[in-house]
Amino acid sequence: MATKLLMNEAIKASEVLLTGLNGERVGVVSREEALAMAKELKADLVCDSLMSSPPPCRLAGKGAAKREKDQAGKEERQQSGGMKVKEIRLTASIEEHDYDTKRRQAEKLLASGNGVLLVVKVQGKEGAAAKELLERLTGDLKHTGRRKTGIQVSGKQAAVELLPV
Repeated sequence: MATKLLMNEAIKASEVLLTGLNGERVGVVSREEALAMAKELKADLVCDSLMSSPPPCRLAGKGAAKREKDQAGKEERQQSGGMKVKEIRLTASIEEHDYDTKRRQAEKLLASGNGVLLVVKVQGKEGAAAKELLERLTGDLKHTGRRKTGIQVSGKQAAVELLPV
C-alpha cells in the first residue's frame, strides 16, 4: 500500500532537502525555515521519503499533495485488485423489461472495467432457450464487452463470461 504522507508540522526532521513550487532546488534548509516558506507561499511542505538524511521535501500547492496521494492510491488499488468478475443471474423465461434492466446493469459493470458472468438458471427443457437468451444478450453487449468463454450449458445453468472491451 502507499506510504503515509507527511505534511507540514508532521515532519519532525531538523533539516530538510527542499524543492520549490516549480521544481527548483532550494537546498538544505531548517524545518522552521521550510515551514515559513510554505506558509508565505500558501503551500504545503510535503516529505517524499524518510529513507535519507536530510529527508527530501517539496513545496506543493494547498491540497495538491493530498489529491496526488489519493489518485496514486486509487491507481494502485485498481492495479493490485485487478479486474473483478460480477455475476448477473437471469431466467430463461425473462420478460422484456427485466431483460433491458439486466442488459443495462451488465453495460454499467463492463464500462467500469469489471468482467460480467451471465448465468441463466435452467429448469427442465429450457437449455435451448437459455442459450438463445445468452446469444441475444452477448450480441446486445458487443459494444462494451467481448466473450472470454463460449456459452456453457451444464445441468441446471447456462453461463458465459464477458470482459470489458
